[in-house]
Amino acid sequence: MTLKTLFYQLKPIMPRNVQIFLRRRLIASKLTSCNGYWPIDESAGIEPLIWHKWPLGKRFALILTHDVEKDIGQERCIHLLNVEKKLGFVSSFNFVPERYMVSESLRKHLVRNGFEVGVHDLNHDGRLFSSRKIFQYRSQLINHYLSEWQSVGFRAAAMHHNLNWIGELNIEYDCSTFDTDPFEPQPDGVGTIFPFLVERKNKSSFVEMPYTLPQDFTLFILMKNQTVDVWEKKVKWIAEKGGMALINVHPDYINFGNRPNGTEEYLIDYYKEILQYIKLNFADEYWNVLPKEMARFIKSVYM
Repeated sequence: MTLKTLFYQLKPIMPRNVQIFLRRRLIASKLTSCNGYWPIDESAGIEPLIWHKWPLGKRFALILTHDVEKDIGQERCIHLLNVEKKLGFVSSFNFVPERYMVSESLRKHLVRNGFEVGVHDLNHDGRLFSSRKIFQYRSQLINHYLSEWQSVGFRAAAMHHNLNWIGELNIEYDCSTFDTDPFEPQPDGVGTIFPFLVERKNKSSFVEMPYTLPQDFTLFILMKNQTVDVWEKKVKWIAEKGGMALINVHPDYINFGNRPNGTEEYLIDYYKEILQYIKLNFADEYWNVLPKEMARFIKSVYM
């Protein structure tokens, strides 16, 4: 049994500060050995065989997503929406249906403002794919929330993924994978910075959208980075390859500047900085749309 496997088995009973300490040690032990494929895996930049370029002649695509892991994150969603709206961006917010009371008024407010709402797992305990029986039971509940919220997108907790099983959800797209990220509990990246179709058993399909920029929690909490250099470098590379820059930012960990940073927080300035970098350096070159709009575009390309 590897140290990583043991860690994730014991994680549910570990104090949070111990979890953070051990994850930092795990990353530090692996960082040097993955220099050749993280944060950039050159092979992931190869354009798909069937590709019609991005709409409107855009150079690359930009998808902004947010996983709202706890109630504190839900309380910060409006602040995050306002930041993005002021800078001229749109994004999706993914909520955990049975971990906290998801606000109906917040969901409706996001949609009214041109943003999107998706389903993030069911209760975020890391057990969704632990057995076929558990998945079949929980998938029914997930489908219920997808219907109730009129959502078409899904992301599993901790980026766990089984695309065959995920295809049983009533979704147009999934975002539970990544191009390359050796620090995740299930580190098998899909090896591409382009969205792609996944065929279901009934021959229908859904769109898989991997995140292609390292997650905020990894960079700013676990690695303690104090710049957005990694994000900037990756965006520049994705733009050169004509791919999709998909970022996952958690409002739970963002400090909006009205108090000292907590042990698991970083300043909103970092997120603002990467958005401003994109806006300034790639003006009129990026296609920023909602994930559901991306999914429908990809379907139109391949079908």
